[in-house]
Amino acid sequence: MKKQLSPPIAKQIPKKLVAHYDERIDNYYWLNDKENHDVINYLNEENAYTKSVLKHTESFQKLLFEEMKQRIKEDDASVPYKLNGYWYVTKFEKGKDYPIYTRRKETLDASEELLFDCNEMAKGLTYFKLGSIAISPDNTLAAYSEDTVSRRQYAIKVKNLITGEIYSEDIKNTTGGVTWANDNKTLFYARKDEVTLRSNKIFKHRLHTNVDKDEEVFHETDETFNTFIYKTKSKKYLVIGSASTLTTEYRILNANNPDGVFKVFQKRVRELDYAIAHYNDSFYILSNKDKATNFKLQKTNEIQTEKEFWQDVISHRDHVLLEDIEIFKDYLVLSERENGLNKLRIMSWNGEEDYYLPFDSETYTANTGNNPDFDSDVLRYSFNSLTTPSSVIDYNFKTKIKEIKKEQEVLGGKFNKENYTSERVWATARDGVKVPISLVYKKGIQLDGTNPLLQYAYGSYGSTIDPYFSSIRLSLLDRGFIYAISHIRGGEYLGREWYNAGKLKLKMNTFHDFIDCSKYLINEKYTSSKHLYAYGGSAGGLLMGVIANLNAELYYGIIAAVPFVDVVTTMLDDSIPLTTGEYDEWGNPNEKEYYDYMKSYSPYDNVKAQEYPNLLVTTGLHDSQVQYWEPAKWVAKLRALKKDNNKILLHTDMDSGHGGASGRFESLKEVALEYAFLLDLEGILM
Repeated sequence: MKKQLSPPIAKQIPKKLVAHYDERIDNYYWLNDKENHDVINYLNEENAYTKSVLKHTESFQKLLFEEMKQRIKEDDASVPYKLNGYWYVTKFEKGKDYPIYTRRKETLDASEELLFDCNEMAKGLTYFKLGSIAISPDNTLAAYSEDTVSRRQYAIKVKNLITGEIYSEDIKNTTGGVTWANDNKTLFYARKDEVTLRSNKIFKHRLHTNVDKDEEVFHETDETFNTFIYKTKSKKYLVIGSASTLTTEYRILNANNPDGVFKVFQKRVRELDYAIAHYNDSFYILSNKDKATNFKLQKTNEIQTEKEFWQDVISHRDHVLLEDIEIFKDYLVLSERENGLNKLRIMSWNGEEDYYLPFDSETYTANTGNNPDFDSDVLRYSFNSLTTPSSVIDYNFKTKIKEIKKEQEVLGGKFNKENYTSERVWATARDGVKVPISLVYKKGIQLDGTNPLLQYAYGSYGSTIDPYFSSIRLSLLDRGFIYAISHIRGGEYLGREWYNAGKLKLKMNTFHDFIDCSKYLINEKYTSSKHLYAYGGSAGGLLMGVIANLNAELYYGIIAAVPFVDVVTTMLDDSIPLTTGEYDEWGNPNEKEYYDYMKSYSPYDNVKAQEYPNLLVTTGLHDSQVQYWEPAKWVAKLRALKKDNNKILLHTDMDSGHGGASGRFESLKEVALEYAFLLDLEGILM
């Protein structure tokens, strides 16, 4: 039997970091340089060690991979949607990893036209992602973008859909989005700063001209903002947006006049957050104007677009978050959230109808889908729950009839949604606030404290993790795991104030909520500290780092995926992607009060000589969101200081970035690794 490798010990090269007269010593700062052979060697040693420790699970990982893969319909296709005279479909073919994009003219019986086969485009590449496809107004050209590194720097190209020719255009370092003017020959796109990867400039490109001579039409000079461009659903306006965490600003231009000058819709005002949609001769504005924390809907004409002319259509409500709108010829659809639950509200423009689509569960997700056609009498939306696979549903406004266009198939013949149960419970946080938890598990298990439970959360940026169905998750549920989503502060599950209560100098609420949910789950005997596991990624990985430092005794194992754990050092480095745009989320550590607060919870800065849970930490060498060195440094420091014999494993994907592997089945191998880590700790390897 081959001997297990010893854990790698990273060399220590002390580097003094000073800010606000405060000195920190970083012994692993040298890991920041991926051009250094020693760094790559160290990451490879960590990978070899992880492989060695989990060697006995390799056949189990393969079993899990095949099990998860077999539940997925390999020869699958999206529900067709119609845009500008064509029906568009994305499909997958058996045995292939990547999507195929097709269309048919006017009717679904027409001959199929192949747009892009990503399986062919990905050949010979370790990573491939098609970013977006923008069809020209006359349907003859497709501008598309691709990323072959996994650093979210997309190259834009143009394909002639009549001849199949790929034009010479190759516009590099973009966000991937492309917007056509109405002349079929002018493209607009956002370019990124080469170092920070912030989208900071909007350019205009004319077909068949030198891309190096593209005209810059807007430069976002404020480093806390990103910029982007799109066309309104009405096709009348091109819109340049600038957005920071708290503030937005838009510029508009008639799409028939691409050489015109963009007009500011409403100049930026600190903490005025608004979004615009166009219909007939008016703009509809979703905004937080006049302290409308949960947002309201307003309206103005095309000429007088400044905020003093905005008139309320839907007033602000204290307990209802207005998340989005969808405009149709005869109806307005509002996406709302009340008491954590999604609601779809239908209102006719003539004022005669105003009602909600009915949903029964407390653990579901409902969202509007792809609705590009103004004149349609049909709303497309999606619905799923913790126990119910996802459905795409068409709802006819006139007949009030719902038609399920597609329900996710769970293959293998073993799945029956009646075998599972879900519930929503409320934990009391230490400050008395009630925190909701969505739970799913197999019917019949006894809540006696012996069940393994995986607790998941994110808790940042106002990003809400709704209860959703996962066929992959069945591999845990069927082996006795309970799965819990903690809807902690920092997300928007209970409205905008729920987000505000978990950011900046209230960030500790996010971490405390998760810990207090853990204690609730233990006290109510859903699990125990010997069987409780935690999972979080990116900003949720920061959450994992904090709970490991604060309450390691509650958890038997933690998975931290691409974790943001070196908060202070990263936020002090404005050359790192995302940093400056995040000051309104975390605070600016160049100000001492925020520096001190960040330092008080930053996982890397607070690693100490104590016992830690078993840890699996994952990252990608090319990650542009959370650089690989953050988890690498964290693991090195943990291994040097921890006072236990628990496992600590670092797995670095040397080919990918923040989103992991690009193939639809390759990513399942990563999940199989994570699940094998959990199940092995529970002694379940079958």
